[in-house]
Formats: sequence, structure tokens, C-alpha cells
Amino acid sequence: MTTESVRAHFASLGLDLPIIEHEQSTATVALAAEAFGVAPGQIAKTLAFRLATGEAVLVVASGEARVDNGKLKQALGKGKMLSHDEVTSLTGHPVGGVCPFGLATPLPIYLDVSLKAWPELLPAAGGTRNGVRVTPEQMATITQGQWVDVCKTPEAA
Repeated sequence: MTTESVRAHFASLGLDLPIIEHEQSTATVALAAEAFGVAPGQIAKTLAFRLATGEAVLVVASGEARVDNGKLKQALGKGKMLSHDEVTSLTGHPVGGVCPFGLATPLPIYLDVSLKAWPELLPAAGGTRNGVRVTPEQMATITQGQWVDVCKTPEAA
């Protein structure tokens, strides 16, 4: 069902982006990088937070990046990661397959600048055994996401 919502989202935008299915799990950055044969940084992970205002938001970042609480607070306000149940309820996607496409509930989407380090990204596509190839520019267009700097990367750590 959730992969279908991603396909429907792409179709509604007139996009023909093939969803790549795998037999093995792509539920973590390491597993997805192995399945796709790419560097972990090319995996675009989607994290869900509840801000101090009560608003739920998604942050998409490079697989190697780590959210910096100070940067998050400065850019968006204090945030707390959502529980697995909240993530599934709000996005319609299972944990390990969460992506910023085909969401059950419209949510603000923030794209960390760490994504711009890669010419091609591989976010999940609503399942724990799939993904889709997009450029950072396509990601921004598809999600109507806002660019932010809320992560630290291994080089900057």
C-alpha cells in the first residue's frame, strides 16, 4: 500500500521514476547502501520530529549525516524524534521505508544540505525493500522541501 502511495504521488506530478525493488532489506542506511551498491552517504534517510510547537516535520538527510540538536533547534526549534507508531501513522510508511513521498498526512519537509554532496540520492519508496533514484534538485521539487542545515557530517564532526 505505501509503495503504491509513492507511485501515485509521482504519477500526480507527471513523473516516471521507477521504484527499484530488492529481495534483501533496505531498511537501514547500511543495508540500503549494500543493496544499491552505493556509498552510505547517497542513501537519503527520512527522520520524523515533533517540534516544541507540536508540529510534526520530516527531515531528509544524507545517510552519513547526524542531526545536530543545536542546529535543529536554531533552524526549526527544539525537536524530539517521533515514536515508530507516530511515524507510521503520520507518514503511512513503515519504519525503515519512510520517505518524503506519498505521505498519509501532509507534513512540512526539510532537506538537509548534506544531500547536496551527492549527484544522485536513493531514498526509500515507502517500503523496507525498495528505493528510487533522484537528484537533490528532484528531491526538492517533488517534496517542495525547504533546504536547511541541521546535520553534521563525518568530515565536520
